[in-house]
Amino acid sequence: MGEAGEEESAAAPAEVSRQAELDEQRCLAEALDAISSLVSASLSETLFPLKWQLIRDRLNRLHAGLADITVPAGDENGEDRCDVFANLLRDVAAAAREARELVPRSQGRHYGGGKLRLRSDLDVLSAALDAHVARLDEVYASGALTRARALVVPRPGAGATRDDVRFYVRDLFARLRVGGAEMRREAAAALSEALRDDEKCVRVVASDVEDGVGVLVALLECPDARVHEEALEAVSVIAGSDAHRGDLVVGGAIAPVVRVLDAGAGSEAAKETAARVLCKLTENSDNAWAVAAHGGVTALLDLCTDHGASGGDVVCAACRVLRSLAGVDEIRKYMVADAGAVPVLVSLSQRATDDAARIQAMELLAAIGSGDSSAREAVVQEGAVESLVRALDPSCQQMPSSSSSSSSSSSKVREVALRAIDALCLSPPTSTDRLLAGGFLDRVLSLLRNGDTTLQHCALKAAHRLCQVSEEIKKAMGDAGFMPELVGVLGASKSPEAREMAAESLCALVSVHRNRKRFVQEDRDVARVLQLLGPDEEKPTPAKRFLLATVMHLTDSSSGRRKIMSSEHVRNLEKLAETDVPDAKRIVKRLGGSRLRSIFHGIWSL
Repeated sequence: MGEAGEEESAAAPAEVSRQAELDEQRCLAEALDAISSLVSASLSETLFPLKWQLIRDRLNRLHAGLADITVPAGDENGEDRCDVFANLLRDVAAAAREARELVPRSQGRHYGGGKLRLRSDLDVLSAALDAHVARLDEVYASGALTRARALVVPRPGAGATRDDVRFYVRDLFARLRVGGAEMRREAAAALSEALRDDEKCVRVVASDVEDGVGVLVALLECPDARVHEEALEAVSVIAGSDAHRGDLVVGGAIAPVVRVLDAGAGSEAAKETAARVLCKLTENSDNAWAVAAHGGVTALLDLCTDHGASGGDVVCAACRVLRSLAGVDEIRKYMVADAGAVPVLVSLSQRATDDAARIQAMELLAAIGSGDSSAREAVVQEGAVESLVRALDPSCQQMPSSSSSSSSSSSKVREVALRAIDALCLSPPTSTDRLLAGGFLDRVLSLLRNGDTTLQHCALKAAHRLCQVSEEIKKAMGDAGFMPELVGVLGASKSPEAREMAAESLCALVSVHRNRKRFVQEDRDVARVLQLLGPDEEKPTPAKRFLLATVMHLTDSSSGRRKIMSSEHVRNLEKLAETDVPDAKRIVKRLGGSRLRSIFHGIWSL
């Protein structure tokens, strides 16, 4: 008797559990049937089609979620699960049945209060369905139910409304918040792709999703590498938006992004993406302080040290961030005095096999050295000037992997090196002794002779600045052979700016007696200068005025005057004098006045 009672007692809970499961299945079937019926009926609506489309999207999501239910085996909380889930099923079925009354009104047959009332009722239905979707997500998140498959709401097509996009993005964030590992990976990948492809998604994440930016920032600390990298990519897209970049800073993105840069943390792609994010954020100098405060300077310099030999995109991105940071005086001083930035960058400019990394390092050195005299001195003392001069030698160029691009990339390195030298040593003139000792004059002269148009212009600019420094440098330039090359530029260049710089530089060089004596010995150069004085323009150009000043210097010696008077182009002086050009009249007077006129007449009568 006792054993039979025990068996009956044990069977009772099992019977109750089976009955609960049957009730749950019945409620589930009713809910699914009510949803399907409403979706089918709503296809005949004619009023407010966009609102009905949103409602159908929510209904389809509920249907997919309910149809995909799996009950965990050995569920210890089955009774609680039944209560919560059964209540949800009843509410969903009731909402779907009540919504059927809106279908005939949306077909224009029954207004029942007019379109405004119908619009309001549709909005109420949409909000109720949103609430049911959220409840279903909560049930899944509790672990009482699981999905047999990770279903994602279909992504809206091109031209979708903001409401469509909002619904899709909110669904992705729900999965990021409560989904399992694989679901979160898929949602993170879908979100980053949507952000890249559709600017509306960026606005929705920043404005319409509750703490959307905060969720992404939190995912930057996610141990799952795939979720972490997709979240970082999403943050990078938002950082590219001028309107919403500040939301990342407010959301605390800077600290976790800086941590991505730390050695050993994250892949190369993740580090490059993190650097790109910081580059965008530090366009605002206020954010530069936050990056520095979280150890950004050290992390970026370590990146340049660890990857300096290979260079690559990650180093280039790091240098761009450091350049933004160097724009803040106090941070630049810290970089130079405490962080050891200068030796790292000098080394990078020398040993990186990637031209792009060398260029970034040179530009950053120039930016740091241009800040103040102490920073410039630190850059110079670390050997940056000698390193930049060596970069001008084509034989010292690091060769890229593609031989077809080696010439253009090496040319770019030399161009940037010249500009960096100009910033560090010539504007204003400092450390010129280091330049000369390093063979700078020979490098510049070679570029004037053999460089492409851009390199020739940069070299000409450097020569022009050097001519203004001292008489000793002018002598050295004369000895090196600059004067014939400047005459060649005057004859070949079509750029008024280049012609003016060449003429002014030549004038400065021949103002030195030793150079003037050397120049007069070359009949061809004197004749070429006189030829360039020909009446090509009604009014003398700046270049021509400097050429007249050059000829004036040549008349200081008897040999110079003889060379001028014996040239077939001397008539150009007379023509300029006849048009009342003051310098030409003074030159003619110095050459001998009426005696010269008789020579002119004798030449013209031939």
